[in-house]
Amino acid sequence: MLIALILSSVTIAALAQLTLKHGMNLARDRAGVFRLTGEGVRAVAANPYVWAGLGLFGLSALVWLAVLSRTSLSFAYPFAALQYVLILLFDRYFLEQPVPALRWAGVALIAAGIVLVARTPHGA
Repeated sequence: MLIALILSSVTIAALAQLTLKHGMNLARDRAGVFRLTGEGVRAVAANPYVWAGLGLFGLSALVWLAVLSRTSLSFAYPFAALQYVLILLFDRYFLEQPVPALRWAGVALIAAGIVLVARTPHGA
């Protein structure tokens, strides 16, 4: 149950990042960048994807609070790095973005570290 809560929080947080990225892509100006101007802030504030992403972060935080009530932070927190793995996979297979071999190697190291952490005792 604990691992399921952790994975839920991490997955929701990764979805939040992807939703915010999409929203910010839509909020860029004609030059293709977001500028911290009145017009830029209005574009972000009016963007439903930005609000959805923030809402997903809030939901992820609520699930994370449930995780923290059940285990130590030193056990739970390394799982947050799974967001890198999920976002890389999404980027490669859904957005069809190229991913360099060195980045794959880094993500493999992250995954290996998470496996090691998961195999340790996880008392509160």
